Amino acid sequence: MPLHRVVALVNAPQSTFELACAAEVFGTQRPEVPSRYDFQVCARQPGPVATTAGYAMIADHGLKALEQADTVVLPGWEPMTQAPAPSVLEALRAAHRRGARIVSLCTGAFALAHAGLLDGRRATTHWRRTGLLAKAFPGVRVEADVLYVDLGDVATSAGTGAAIDLCLHLVRSDHGAAHAARVARGMVLAPHREGGQLQYAVPPAPRRADDSLAPLLDWAAERLDSALTVEQLAARAGVSGRTLARRFAEQLGTSPGRWLLARRLDAARTLLEETALPVESVAARTGLSSAVNLRRRFRAALGTTPGHYRQTFNTGGTRHQAEPGPCP
Repeated sequence: MPLHRVVALVNAPQSTFELACAAEVFGTQRPEVPSRYDFQVCARQPGPVATTAGYAMIADHGLKALEQADTVVLPGWEPMTQAPAPSVLEALRAAHRRGARIVSLCTGAFALAHAGLLDGRRATTHWRRTGLLAKAFPGVRVEADVLYVDLGDVATSAGTGAAIDLCLHLVRSDHGAAHAARVARGMVLAPHREGGQLQYAVPPAPRRADDSLAPLLDWAAERLDSALTVEQLAARAGVSGRTLARRFAEQLGTSPGRWLLARRLDAARTLLEETALPVESVAARTGLSSAVNLRRRFRAALGTTPGHYRQTFNTGGTRHQAEPGPCP
């Protein structure tokens, strides 16, 4: 399989964190994860690029590197309201016309807006900068609260940690949930946060250590083949349904029901990728009750069918072809 070429376009003063997010996901080789990407860094002109960390980095490539990129990443962009050089704008437009996927992390959305790639389209950036983006570019439909927006040809993320979320989401889109989970595991991260989750949680009142959702989430994740309900989750946590909903909003930026459905779909994706189990069995093992319900949920969430997803991402694994017991 030819490697997917990812090129990060940097600009002084370059944020080291957003660049590191892209490099960790797309550029770090891990022995337990098959290589799928080739990662490079370029600048308007090769040479030293000042960073926000107080040191200079060296970009070995110029804008010509974008001509061969399958994905172009802008890991932040400063100064935000100043248009990039005409050569940069044209290089971005040319890459987009050629069919490259254009991705901005944090304030990189401003460069895409300057290039006209966000006109009339949905986009996001760091929550501190969404108002500025909307004011400077009224033609952009700014979504202020989400973690990321993926339009297929163009994707934008919120700030800092959401950059990792978007990069892992793109890996999932390219190579499936199981491969992305392996990458996330190598980074010691949770494998997936939905793009529609809030950028920042509601500031909670001081709470006791036993208010953490972590034990409940681990318990539920081990029982996805059971018919878990929100009421059962609340009972397990020893709180009311209203209190549980508030804790999920505060700590995860989502509802218990949406979290549970997302985990079920994640488990279904992994089974479709790595086993030859019938769709009915996949539905039963992930608590989605029936093949009909799995297909409906799959299409609503992913825009495709379980069968087509399996054709795209199945690795040829044949584990669990028989009907063993419940999925551990």
